[in-house]
Amino acid sequence: MTDSDFIAEARQTYAAANAAALRWMLGRPPLHGAFLNTKMNSLTLNDYGAADGVRGPGYLYGWIQGRGLEAIVTHAAFFANTDSELAAALDVCGRRLYAALKALVASDGHGYFCYDASLRPIGFDATGTAKPQLAGGDIFTYSDAFIAKGLVAAAARYAPEELQRRLDYLAVVIDSIPAGRFQMDEKLPLAANTVGQQAPDYGPRMILLGASGLLRRIGRPDRAGFAEPFIEHVLANHLSAASGLLIDVPGTDAANIGHAIEFVGFALEHYGEAVGDGRLAQLEAILLASFHAGFVGPGIALAISPATGRPLSPNCPWWSLPETIRAASLCHARTNNPHTLAVWRKAHEAFFSHYWRSEPAIAYQTMTATGPVDFVPATPDLDPGYHTGLSLLAAIEA
Repeated sequence: MTDSDFIAEARQTYAAANAAALRWMLGRPPLHGAFLNTKMNSLTLNDYGAADGVRGPGYLYGWIQGRGLEAIVTHAAFFANTDSELAAALDVCGRRLYAALKALVASDGHGYFCYDASLRPIGFDATGTAKPQLAGGDIFTYSDAFIAKGLVAAAARYAPEELQRRLDYLAVVIDSIPAGRFQMDEKLPLAANTVGQQAPDYGPRMILLGASGLLRRIGRPDRAGFAEPFIEHVLANHLSAASGLLIDVPGTDAANIGHAIEFVGFALEHYGEAVGDGRLAQLEAILLASFHAGFVGPGIALAISPATGRPLSPNCPWWSLPETIRAASLCHARTNNPHTLAVWRKAHEAFFSHYWRSEPAIAYQTMTATGPVDFVPATPDLDPGYHTGLSLLAAIEA
């Protein structure tokens, strides 16, 4: 297949996959009458039940709901001109979810990682036992980030009069990172001493960098002034000159390959056509170095040792591949580099040959060299159109 044929076919494949995944999700009974329900085992295709504990319907993950709201709203806008029926169904779901997430946040100005059956925030102790979570106060988390982004996206589409309030919530979450008030491990009690003991991983800046692309899509790039300092911080403190990889924590020997590639994609979405040649070359180099170091088959290793080049885990999560598709397509659209196109094609082939199940339209969450395994990368709920859907949508637009 020629390069031009691949790109044309990929666009059709991505649109069809996203539409099928969204229809699957919309067809499932909502949790608490409003929240997304992707509680299915990607191996057995059985729905999780009460006997599955924290995987079951008695536990609601704010992390997933925030991601899902951003994905629903973004896809509703995309499909409005090509599939009005799907777009309308997404908007019905999106409005309902927006109201439900607003209510959760309204209690104390925070979104939380996990809620019990009564929608009370919970954490987990060392044995995995659920216990009440402390109030967030001036500590913010990844769940705040995902929920804030989702609320901003939804307010822009459904309630413009509420957008300023949602933008202010997002800004507070963003500001908590340089202020030292962002906690990464949300299962632990939310507290300043917990934040003070955590390693300086670039994950929070990488995740919130994704808000810049969202702000551009809703016509508010004026609120994205944080993005360039975040990019500069990551490159100055985490980029290894020796390996060309982003090191999770300076001075250590671990590189989360998917996070590095996700960073590249978010940075390119931030810059758009305005990316300078030097920065573009730098980001493309990180993409190429990361993919070649981490692609071990059937997918991308969760993390590798930059010193030895060896994987630190046999697990290859699904999400790194669509994130590679996003970053590589955005790079290739600007550089026309055949090496970047080759990375795009390899990631595409690996994802749709090994991870994508088609019926239903979901992906195996994790695979190893021997096949799918029952390993949960972050939350047991399947992807609500975020890593897969938004990444493939970015490639379509590229």
